Amino acid sequence: MTSSTRKLPDLSKAKWLNEPRLQSLLAILNRGGETRIAGGAVRNALLGMPIADVDLATTFVPQDVTQMAKGAGFGVHPTGIDHGTVTVVARGATFEVTTLRRDVETDGRHAHVAFTNNFAEDASRRDFTINALYLDRKGKIYDFTDGYTDILKRRVRFVGEATQRITEDYLRILRFFRFFAAYAKGAPDRAGLAACKKHKAGLDGLSAERIRQELFKLLAAPRAAEALEIMAKAGILKHIVPYTDQWRVIKRLSPDPVLRLFAIASAPSTLKEKLRLSNDEAQRIEGLMASPELKSDFTAKEARAKLYEMGVQAWRDAVQLSWAKGRAGKADKAWSKLLKLPDDWPVPSLPISGKDLLAKGFGPGPDLGQVLKQAEAHWVASDFKATRDELLNFVESQKV
Repeated sequence: MTSSTRKLPDLSKAKWLNEPRLQSLLAILNRGGETRIAGGAVRNALLGMPIADVDLATTFVPQDVTQMAKGAGFGVHPTGIDHGTVTVVARGATFEVTTLRRDVETDGRHAHVAFTNNFAEDASRRDFTINALYLDRKGKIYDFTDGYTDILKRRVRFVGEATQRITEDYLRILRFFRFFAAYAKGAPDRAGLAACKKHKAGLDGLSAERIRQELFKLLAAPRAAEALEIMAKAGILKHIVPYTDQWRVIKRLSPDPVLRLFAIASAPSTLKEKLRLSNDEAQRIEGLMASPELKSDFTAKEARAKLYEMGVQAWRDAVQLSWAKGRAGKADKAWSKLLKLPDDWPVPSLPISGKDLLAKGFGPGPDLGQVLKQAEAHWVASDFKATRDELLNFVESQKV
């Protein structure tokens, strides 16, 4: 491992680092041992990007972390204790604390680890150099893999030898493209891309849940379309999902993983099972499969009727997808108006129900449902202006 030869920034004044709950926990976990912030928080701080989660790496074993944190009145949950991780809740703030580790055995999907007290050894088992930086409580950065140079170059590069990192866990192939899509500039690292291409078949043995988690993060990233196209050309994407080459559409869509997934999927009906989608995600896919391609020249009345028929989520999804597939610009007023319609016109509910029809003397059964549908169609045709009384008079007129 080689340390960075560049002068590393001083983050001692960073507001997020000096957050009282974080500093309180770091103070506790630096008594008789050493604990540093690791990975994503350090990377994002150096990139000037928002910091969502702060993860800690420590020389203490989980049992000691638990005892010390509880002794300070913090909550502790053994969320990944087999791999050395506990979650500490410090006055409402949540931190994952993981004991420094080294790999003992890997099989391409899981790693058996042993604890260590050596930060450089811990860095050597991480995936990418930009994720292998550490920061102590006083703002000093520790860089064992020259990750800072890669941050300055906006380059995603494997720690050590790419093939070794990949064969330890084949999910790192997908992570390589996910981090490329999120953080990189220019072309992918050549050695990393070549190793991903060589070992792409290893993706076939991974669980759908792990694939889905990384794929959704990739799909939400700024350079998702470019990453997916590179994966397709390298023969990698087909090991993730059957796809079409809708790269232009992906670029024009909002960074919504479900929408972008549907846009590239050649067999969307298989996605729920293949990727173990949640019920909500699967319902959106089903809605998109059932939705027609929309046009932007709806009259206001036609648009309201269509929105009512489809529902808010399906409408928004179909508008975005139809807009992205067309030629209109991102600032097109007609499409923008359609997309905002659910905000400007809250979808109303039919003012009458089956109980009202029963009260009017209609008998229960299929005929009742048919009359209610006729009333609903009459209401929609009135541009939703027919009142409750007018609808009840309408159903009276339908009696034979």
